[in-house]
Amino acid sequence: MLYAYAPADRKLKPLPQGSDLAAAIWVDLYRPLSGQVDQAQALGVEVPTLADMEEIEVSNRLYREGSVDYLTVVLPGLSETKAPMSGPVCFILHPERLVTVRHHAPRPFETYPERADRVGPGCGDPRRVFLSLMEEIVGRLADLMEGTGRGLDTLMARVFEEGAKASDDALQEALRQVARESDLISRVRQSLLTLERAISYFGQALDEAGAGHGLRPVVKGLMRDIRALEVHGDFLTSRVAMASDVTLGMVNLAQNKTVKIVSVVAVIFLPPTVIASAYGMNFAHMPELQWAFGYPMALALMLASAVLTYLFFKWKRWL
Repeated sequence: MLYAYAPADRKLKPLPQGSDLAAAIWVDLYRPLSGQVDQAQALGVEVPTLADMEEIEVSNRLYREGSVDYLTVVLPGLSETKAPMSGPVCFILHPERLVTVRHHAPRPFETYPERADRVGPGCGDPRRVFLSLMEEIVGRLADLMEGTGRGLDTLMARVFEEGAKASDDALQEALRQVARESDLISRVRQSLLTLERAISYFGQALDEAGAGHGLRPVVKGLMRDIRALEVHGDFLTSRVAMASDVTLGMVNLAQNKTVKIVSVVAVIFLPPTVIASAYGMNFAHMPELQWAFGYPMALALMLASAVLTYLFFKWKRWL
């Protein structure tokens, strides 16, 4: 898909399909077809492939070709099947327009066009569009972290309230939720790291071009927000570890309770088993075998030994 936007009354107006891209200030390529790639490249930019964008070397993610800057970051989003994932997004900063290339669907790319006049420094030129879109992305990452924090609060309250009395299914679901929150936090932190590098590179390019007037405070503000989110991510990571430890502790308590009950039952039936085993031996001379009350006596001994063992355990508070 190819989406193109042009500035209109301090907002971004979507251009109809088939319009001349030369009028666009932002061209967004989402899983582009070869013809759409050719249209973008006709504007004087080189559209990287997904394999190029997935290169981990910083030199392949942040570089300049002539007057065009290429900045690749990793953002959380949704795949074609609506499954959560993280993938690379390339920001191509041309002097006349911003071109973005992505193969998944981060939420800010859907929300930003309607809020372009209310986010960051506006959308008057490609640099401002880039910074505004970055601010929308950082805000989205902050929302994800806040949602993770609320999810952990709910999880911890439920685990503390139910404790070891929780069912196996409830504890398993709690562990699955902890794993989901941990995965989300790791993806957000990875995104923050790549965003920090990209915005730092962008700030240096501004200084070199002497175009930092008016935009330098925005860059500094974004860097402060990213660092604050990184600290918050560390805090949430520690909370995830605590939630995992508490949930596993409740699982161990539930298992220990079950093992304790089984052990007590086995010990209670041990004395009756000894008595039954004694009278099950095939010796020729066993006086009780010829006694008319021998069988009731053996049953009474087994019952009494089990009851006395149970009472002893209750007295010791082992039950």
